[in-house]
Amino acid sequence: MKIAGENYRTIWFEPAKKVVKIIDQTKLPFNFEIISLNNFIDAFNAIKEMRVRGAPLIGATAAYALYLASKEKEDINFVKKKAEEIKKARPTAVNLSWAVNRILNKVNTQNITQSILEECIKICDEDIKICEKIGEHGLQILQKIKKKQINILTHCNAGWLATIDWGTATAPIYKARDEGINLNIWVDETRPRNQGSSLTSYELIHEKINHKVIADNTGGLLMQRGEVDLCIVGTDRVSKNGDVANKIGTYLKALAAKDNNIPFYVALPSTTYDPNLENGGLIPIEERSDDELKQVVGVDEDNTIRKVNIYPKNTKGLNLGFDITPANLISGFITEKGVFKPEDIKKIL
Repeated sequence: MKIAGENYRTIWFEPAKKVVKIIDQTKLPFNFEIISLNNFIDAFNAIKEMRVRGAPLIGATAAYALYLASKEKEDINFVKKKAEEIKKARPTAVNLSWAVNRILNKVNTQNITQSILEECIKICDEDIKICEKIGEHGLQILQKIKKKQINILTHCNAGWLATIDWGTATAPIYKARDEGINLNIWVDETRPRNQGSSLTSYELIHEKINHKVIADNTGGLLMQRGEVDLCIVGTDRVSKNGDVANKIGTYLKALAAKDNNIPFYVALPSTTYDPNLENGGLIPIEERSDDELKQVVGVDEDNTIRKVNIYPKNTKGLNLGFDITPANLISGFITEKGVFKPEDIKKIL
């Protein structure tokens, strides 16, 4: 997708310097910075500190982390040790362990570094094709809505910045835009890290798609007023029975959509489905520092980026990164293999 008219991926390998490049998403939307991942710890910290985020991108970065580890020491036991370390960087996104396990299964022990690099590139190329397919299947849903303008509500950022390109929840939006469908996107700001207002809006601005940022608690009222036609969100993990782990606040949107008879779709690649967990109650929920609640980053009148406290100094907070949306609240899963009802999600495999 595009930033200032130029095409980018979120992560890529630079052959000349043999380093991995990423867009530092902690600097968006105020600064666009590309940084290098030179070693394993750089990649680990990029995931941990959310310089990269979104399940598919986390997985790709974890794969590249093992490539960088193998450059430090081209030894399979060393790589396996680093594989266990990187799995702990963020626990909820199943794509992380999926990508790591794929690398370990595909590695050629006679040519460790090169074989890992080739698999990393394959993972990224495949993700782009998968997300574009998600867009094509989601487009068919939007084409059935016969309105002058389709109003879509999304939560967090499940855009191309969360994948390698296209995104999951945004892929149908981009495909619809390309077909000339008139869209309005309601963008939840998504506290506490504001991935909606900072990242999704950043994407949509550069893709020239009509949108408005709303406070997280506004969606329900918009639904009651008939100003939302459908919801599309992403996910970091879907359990065997179709329960969905996604950014905190997703469950409340799904409840409001159900109460107002508004379709609620979840867009995901098949790699995000986890048949090893029977239900959503078994999905590990990441608890992050309460500093993310207490502090916000913004630009002041002098165009200086500042971090400010918004809570009393000694107030403590609970910062849970995700919640679980039960399968019975979901209208369908938009995947690269088609659109499935929750009871049919196993067909994604």
